[in-house]
Amino acid sequence: MHNRFRRTGALVGAGAVVFGALAVVAGNQADAQQSAPIPTPIDQLLGQELQGKAALGKVQSRLAELSERNGIPTAQLQKILATDQTSWLDKDGQLFYREPVTGTQQAAAASPRWATEAVAGATGPAFELHSKPGSNRVIYLDFDGHTITGTGWNTGGKPATVKVAPYDTNGNTSTWSTAEQDVVRDVWARVAEDYAPFDVDVTTQAPAESAITRSGATDEQYGTRVLIDPGTWYQSGCGCGGIAYVGTYDHTSNHSYYQPALVFTKGVGTGAKNLAEAASHEAGHNIGLSHDGTSTVGYYKGHGAWAPIMGVGYNKAISQWSKGEYADANNKQDDFAVAAQNGLALRADDHGNTTATATALTLGSWKKGVYASDADKDVFRIDLAAGKFTFLAMPAASGANLDIRLQLLNSAGTVLATANPASGQSNASTPTGVSARIDRTVTKGRYYLRIENTGYGDPLDTGYSTYGSRGAYTVRVSNAG
Repeated sequence: MHNRFRRTGALVGAGAVVFGALAVVAGNQADAQQSAPIPTPIDQLLGQELQGKAALGKVQSRLAELSERNGIPTAQLQKILATDQTSWLDKDGQLFYREPVTGTQQAAAASPRWATEAVAGATGPAFELHSKPGSNRVIYLDFDGHTITGTGWNTGGKPATVKVAPYDTNGNTSTWSTAEQDVVRDVWARVAEDYAPFDVDVTTQAPAESAITRSGATDEQYGTRVLIDPGTWYQSGCGCGGIAYVGTYDHTSNHSYYQPALVFTKGVGTGAKNLAEAASHEAGHNIGLSHDGTSTVGYYKGHGAWAPIMGVGYNKAISQWSKGEYADANNKQDDFAVAAQNGLALRADDHGNTTATATALTLGSWKKGVYASDADKDVFRIDLAAGKFTFLAMPAASGANLDIRLQLLNSAGTVLATANPASGQSNASTPTGVSARIDRTVTKGRYYLRIENTGYGDPLDTGYSTYGSRGAYTVRVSNAG
């Protein structure tokens, strides 16, 4: 799937030139060589980047070719171009999206929450965050500015070199206030939670360029840069909230041409919730995902406390990856499967699934875990004296995707108690009912905690299934106070 057509001004597509057989014509002294007509190169057909429907009118007969280039089934690509007004093709036929601005631009939250003092330059803890250090895949959340040159965003009459300024909310770009650092930290935490099931390091610490750009098919260390752009460079022309190419995460040639994905504060606001939703969404395009909408709207805004990441999650506390289980879904992509096809696989299981392979807990200490597969079950064991204890499992503190079902088992594996509260939201940033707690008096012996993901309500219109209920969590057993 990944031996795709690449950006080129020359002919594209296998079999683009078909040479006629050598014919010997009776009575003719010379051989005659006949050639089929040479197809017009895609870049000449399009001439410039074009909105989906306009582009479709020019490349309708070449959709199979563009389907292979973009790694998208032909029928799906045609539907995207015909119906999604935010879809565009660049002059070489690569799909990208221009997201609309949100009508609810969110301001930064009260500070300080994590930062203790202003810092000069992009230094300190907020710019040293990693979700999975050592992974060969990376999503770099770039808040400290970047020079864009030699990319798809520098073509079509746009500046050949653009210097994007650092994220800024107080008019002082020489230092990072505690409020600005807190936003960086919260955005990272939310995006890291969205990508927790994957084997990828979401980081705010600038990696070497070689860790982002893929040099060829044998290069297994690569990723994407999501640039938080406070300026008006591209946004002033498109009036959009973000832009990103589709399915370019693991491209083996011209990888840097399709970088970076951009999120515009002038389109989505400066608050962490909106920035994080937009950043996860744009990175989602890079890993091959298209928009989750309905037959009447391009972006599904969700229901209850839930929305799909590739729809609009600004006003929902629980945003998850989706496979189109809600009513009237226009996109049935299996997000996890498509991500794997574009270079982003699930992380390995980190805890045993049975009582025989359970991970040991120490009374009063937290143990971390990541629920990455919908088929997973994480089991923990602990030896307790007689008494009353609290058994607690909590998902990520910011932007939790995982809804937890917790069970307490005795030494024989019999379920003694189950906790699975109803989920909801106290506001657009804060989910409720996704943690699980059991308070119980027990006799001396060995006990097990089993953590499973759970859904809520009906995924058609009131809730969500277990499909996207995956993410990080912590578990602890403590004496009941």
